[in-house]
This record gives sequence, structure tokens and C-alpha cells, in this order.
Amino acid sequence: MGVFILGIESSCDDTSAAVIHDGVLLSNVIASQKVHENYGGVVPELASRAHQENIVPVVSEALKEAGVKKEQLSAIAFTRGPGLLGSLLVGTSFAKGMAIGLGIPLIDVNHLHAHVLSHFIKNSQDSEIPSFPFLCLLVSGGNSQIVLAKGYNDMEILGKTIDDAAGEAFDKCAKLIGLPYPGGPHIDRLAREGDPDKFKFHKPHIGGLDYSFSGLKTSFLYTLRDRLKEDPQFIEKNMADLAASLQKTIIDILIDKLKEAYKSYPVKEIAIGGGVSANSGMRAAIEEFCRKRNIKAWIPERKFTTDNAAMVATAGYFKFLQGDFCGLSEPPYSRVKI
Repeated sequence: MGVFILGIESSCDDTSAAVIHDGVLLSNVIASQKVHENYGGVVPELASRAHQENIVPVVSEALKEAGVKKEQLSAIAFTRGPGLLGSLLVGTSFAKGMAIGLGIPLIDVNHLHAHVLSHFIKNSQDSEIPSFPFLCLLVSGGNSQIVLAKGYNDMEILGKTIDDAAGEAFDKCAKLIGLPYPGGPHIDRLAREGDPDKFKFHKPHIGGLDYSFSGLKTSFLYTLRDRLKEDPQFIEKNMADLAASLQKTIIDILIDKLKEAYKSYPVKEIAIGGGVSANSGMRAAIEEFCRKRNIKAWIPERKFTTDNAAMVATAGYFKFLQGDFCGLSEPPYSRVKI
């Protein structure tokens, strides 16, 4: 019969469930929450309530699309953290209850670990996957990290943000120029029409491979403040150029540190993951980075860049093969390293 894994993801505002069979994806269902657009960001209490409404129909639909009965499941993998604690509690509680009812093992998955392993989501047994070791630039709304992936469950953080994440910088700067939440996709769209060299914003100078984006946000804010004094219509007249210049600055910061990491760890393959990996400029920059060095670039399908249960089920599958299970008493966590 093989190994069937049900994956459950509820770390933020997307409720997702997926089923894989011997490592091959059979279904991946996602229920997004539009209510947060009205508030300019995710409201934790509203997110957890929506998860409670969505999780049963989402899991049911994932099993239906996969053509799998719940009695066929070998184990249930769930996102244990990091994320919003209220949201995680919904997924964790549901996974525990279902595992108890079916008498099958429970597998806890690190959300960031799963993003790295999104490149191992397979549509068939012949799907191409990365070879270890490889570097992964993990960039999202809550995290920015350079990860050295040595194995499915052996990863080392080489560098991380010391304050804000790249995705947060995109969203908060987008809000300053009047774009709706989430701002990243809107910046991406506008940047295609703008001049990336029109405006210069602050790039932090910190040692090692760590990132910082708080100074960039302040620089962006002060630029708007000073230019608006000269011309109240400054933002409207320069929207595309502001977006393009912001995007270029963020990508430059990310790539500069990746260059340093590659010097110390000259791997043959480099990947990106997380929500910001959907950005067209970011994807092009990674492709160019790898082309110049004649190494393999791994860029996920856009549907696997955002939070999804396919990557959770995939990460859970590898832990299942190692017999790495989770006790029913283990609580979710909001913050953690890989």
C-alpha cells in the first residue's frame, strides 16, 4: 500500500492540507483568509477563528482529491512552529485528535524546515530534486535566513535577520505608499514598470552573514517625508520608480550576503524558498547568480512559495522514514530555529 502522509499547515493565515503517497503529491488544498486585507496585516485572533472554520473542510477536500480514505493514512504531519500561536494551536489540536482517532503516528514539522524542503515536492517518482549539500536563501514575511542544507533533517543556519525580515520590509514600505496588504505582490507588479536606479535607500553594513532591514525601512520613510514636503504628489508621480528602487535594494541586500556565504560554502546548487521567492526580481537574481557560477538554481513553483501543506507533508514523509515521531503532549511554539 505504501506510505500515505497527511500534512496540515496552519502557522499564519492559510489553512492547508495535503496528501502524499511514497513522496509523491496527490493533493494540496489551501483556504486563504481575505479578512486581513481590511486591517493591513494579519490579525492573530481572526486568523485562529478562521482556521477553526476551515480546517475540517480543507482536510476533507484534500483526502477527497487524493482519492485516499483516512483509514489508509500512515501518519499525520503538522506544522508545530514557528508561527502565530493561536493559529498553530488549531492545526496542532486537530492533528493530535485525528491521530488518536486513527491510531497512527504524529509528526511535528518545523515550518522553516518545510520551506527548504519545498524543492522535494514531487509530482511523480521521476521528479528532479536537489542534491545535498546546497544553500537555501529562505525569505518570507517573518524570516530571512541563509541555510546550509546537509540532509533532509540536517540543516544549519549560516545567517539570519537581526531585526525585520525581507517580506516585512516589502509589506511595510508598500503600506507607506498606499498599497494594500499584502504589499509584496503589488511592489513586484509596479517594479516592472519603474526605474530601479531612480532612488537610493540605505543598505546596512553588519558583519557576518546576518541581515538587517530596519534601516532600509527608515530610509524609505525619510525619503518619502522629505520629498513630500517638496511635492505633495510625489508618491503618485513616482510610484513605479519607488517600487522598483525598493525591490532592487532588498534584493541587493539578500544577494550580497548570499555571495559571502557561497565563498565559504562553494556548493554546486542553490535554492530559494519562502513567500518572497515568488518575487520576479528575486527569482531572476538567483538565476543570474547561479548562471554566472555555473551552478544549479532551484526555484520553487509559485504555488509552493507561500504557506502550504505539501511542503509539510513532504518534510513529514522524510521524518516518517526515520521513525522520528512526535508525542501527543508536545505543544506548538511561536519562535524557533531550524
